[in-house]
Order: sequence, then C-alpha cells, then structure tokens
Amino acid sequence: MLSHYLPLLLLCLAGLPARSPALPFEQKTFLDFAMDNMDSDIVNTFMRDAEGSGMDIPDMPTCPFGCRCQLRVVQCSDLGLSEVPEGIPLDTKFLDLQNNRITELKEHDFRGLTNLYALSLGNNRISKVHDRAFTPLKHMQKLYFSRNHLTTIPRNLPSSLVELRIHDNHIKRVPAGAFSGLSRMNCIEMGSNPIQNSDFEPGAFRGLKLNYLRISEAKLTGVPKDLPDTLQELHLDNNQIQAVELEDLKRYKELYRLGLAYNRIRNIEDGSLAFLPKLMELHLEYNRLLRIPQGLQNMKYLQMVYLHANNITDVGVDDFCPRGTGLKRTFYNGISLFNNPVKYWEVQPATFRCVTSQMAIRFGNYKKK
Repeated sequence: MLSHYLPLLLLCLAGLPARSPALPFEQKTFLDFAMDNMDSDIVNTFMRDAEGSGMDIPDMPTCPFGCRCQLRVVQCSDLGLSEVPEGIPLDTKFLDLQNNRITELKEHDFRGLTNLYALSLGNNRISKVHDRAFTPLKHMQKLYFSRNHLTTIPRNLPSSLVELRIHDNHIKRVPAGAFSGLSRMNCIEMGSNPIQNSDFEPGAFRGLKLNYLRISEAKLTGVPKDLPDTLQELHLDNNQIQAVELEDLKRYKELYRLGLAYNRIRNIEDGSLAFLPKLMELHLEYNRLLRIPQGLQNMKYLQMVYLHANNITDVGVDDFCPRGTGLKRTFYNGISLFNNPVKYWEVQPATFRCVTSQMAIRFGNYKKK
C-alpha cells in the first residue's frame, strides 16, 4: 500500500511551507523532521529505497511492538510508552517518540543507532537523561525535546547536532560550556522556560555559531549578553524586557530579523539600531513605546517594521526614510502602526516616500486603554 502514497510523501518533503519565524516549532508528524533545510541526501535515501520492481515495499524485518517501521522511519508516537522501546532497527534515520509518558533516557536506550538523523522526544515527561544516552548517535542532526520536564541542558550532546528544540521545559539555568563541542549547531529554540537574565552564566554560548536563537516566553528583563555574534535571527518576544540599551545589540552585525514583540519596552536608546546594518525585519509590536525608534531612516535594508499596539503619538517626516536619493537600498514592504494614538490624518505624505505602495502602510483602529 505504501507505494501508492510514496510520491505524495516525497512531494511533501520537498515542498513544505516555511513556518512563521515568530512562533515556536510545532512537530505534528514525522514529516516535520524535514521542514528546515532538508538535506538532499535524505530525500535521495527515500528515493533509493523506493526503487525496485514496483512491488509494495515490505516493512522492516524488526519493529518495536505497536510502532510503524518503513523507509528507515520508526514511528512510536502516541502509544503511552513509559520508556524507549527495544528492537529499534539499527538503520533507522528518523525516530519519533513524541506524545508518550517517557520519564528517563537511560544509557543504552539508543545503542547501535549510529545512522539516526533526527530524534523526536516532544511531549513526554523526561526529567532525567543519562550522561551517555546520546553517545551512539554520532550522526544525529536534529533533536526535538520540547514539552518535557528538563531542568537543565542535557550533557554530552552529539557534536553532529545542527538543530536543538527544547522549548517548554523547566530549564532555569544555562551554565558555562552548556553547548561545548557543538560547533555545527545553527539553531536553538529554548523559549517557554522560566529563564531569567542571571540564569545565563558567562560563556554559556561559547563556541556556538548560531544562525537562529529563540528565547521567547521566558522571564527576561533585558537582551541577554554575549549571545553568538553569528546570529541572523533573534527572537525574544513575550518577555519582560523594558528597554534596549546602546550596548545590547552591538555584537549582532549579521542580524536580519529581530523579534522583541510583546514586551514592556518604553525606550530604545538612540544609536542602538545602528549596530544592525543588515536588518530586514523588526518586530516591536505590543510594547510601550512613546515614539518611533531613532535610526530607522538609516537602515539601508530594512523592509518590514512592526510598531502596532504601542503608545506612539507622533510620526515625523524623516522617521522612516532618509533625506536624499540612493541612500536606501530596499524600499519598505510593510510599516505597521495601527492601534497607536497617532492622528494619522496629520502625518505628511512624504513620511512614506520610501515605501513600495500605500497598501504597505497600516494605520488606525486605536482604542484608549
């Protein structure tokens, strides 16, 4: 029967839509393992395994009871398991153990699974991980550990790891060297943990070359210090940040997307945004800003600015666009200012001289709080 829907499976793997950058990753099926940067060799593996006589592809010779094993994918989700099952085929590429009742990862749970590419442990009750639990997983690149009971970052993660999702746990401390040896890591999602600024020890992110970091829905009161300077996306939405100071963003010259929505920001110190020369998208909606942040007019590549639901009362003619021509490399595709106490009928038309069209500007709908 699998041969009938294999073409659809491969099509889904190749063309899944991108998710919203402001939201945490949500894995619903094993297909979601492949949502980000799907390796071409993984797709080729599926294709190669499907080739042959055209007959239905048989199940793997061994499979844990209750699980489904096909095409090097082992699905053991939603089975009420209290531990990692035995008998997982040694050539497994994708192992899905989400939505169970697993409480602990033991030393030999993944013995022999040297070919594993992605492991999903989301929505279990895991609070204890043996120091050598991940030792056999020498080629694992994706680890989904969200919605568990972890209180700290698991130790001795595989050096091959590229993506780590550990949001919605109970992590309260990130010690120095927590991610040591993970030089290939480019994505960490650790929001929805009760982490405060003081819980990041100096050197917590030392050695990482991340592109993407999300620490939303935590207990941050400021932009964390000493995050990797390679970051291209930083999401700190839904925290308790009250201000952005001059030195907060100084390290992040590669950043092109910054999320600071749903905080308590009243002030962004003048000059803070000048350290972000490549910024293309800025989220500051649902804060307490009283004015347009200074410096937007000097950001050559900024295309999207979300400022709605603040306390902004005035929009100046030079708040968004530079004076003169040729100074801005890309025009704005969107400026969101609705739900602010701005008298939009008093805003001069020249204010938006570097916007692609009037449809890209959103005003109005303000209600007194």
